Amino acid sequence: MGLIDMLIKEKWLKSPQIIDAFRNIARADFLPEKVKYLSELNEPISIGYGQTNSQPLTVAFMLELLAPLPGEKILDIGAGSGWTTALLAHIVSQGKSLSKGKVVAIERISELKKIGERNVAKYNFIKTGVAKFLCRNGEKGCEEDAPFDKIFVSAALSSKNIPLAWKKQLKNNGKIIVPVENALFVFIKKTESEFEEREYKGFAFVPFVVENGSA
Repeated sequence: MGLIDMLIKEKWLKSPQIIDAFRNIARADFLPEKVKYLSELNEPISIGYGQTNSQPLTVAFMLELLAPLPGEKILDIGAGSGWTTALLAHIVSQGKSLSKGKVVAIERISELKKIGERNVAKYNFIKTGVAKFLCRNGEKGCEEDAPFDKIFVSAALSSKNIPLAWKKQLKNNGKIIVPVENALFVFIKKTESEFEEREYKGFAFVPFVVENGSA
């Protein structure tokens, strides 16, 4: 049984639009040449620079919690190899919405940003403006493209004190999904100062790095 079929059978992948993204965006296209053959493994895979291409089960679970939709604008923080950016770009650009959707990807490591951008460009998302990459620390988000419908974070904070910029740049009723230590948290913006919070334990991520050190 293939990886995607296994994720569907075990109910990690449920939503048609997310399944469609997994089937159309090949994980192998986001792995270094020497480890492409490992793309069907349900494990994180090193992409260099101390970063990984995340475990497919975890990515599937996070996307199901985030529930991205066609036409939405999503901020992807810690884009790395660009796999999650491409999955999100595929979803937001589908459908008949007047807005084709957009994904803004942030990666703080300049060489990795270039790699991620090249990988996503294989699917024409860069040329068409569905996705764009920025090299900066994700702590400050992307004010010039705000507000966002959703924010997807792939590195772990050390506490639930999410950056103020993310809170401000999120639309009301928007979602942030972010690892905090060994758990995943979903924050849903109810008002400018009120967020609903949900926790899902049992996950591991590389640490989120802020300008003056680790978050």
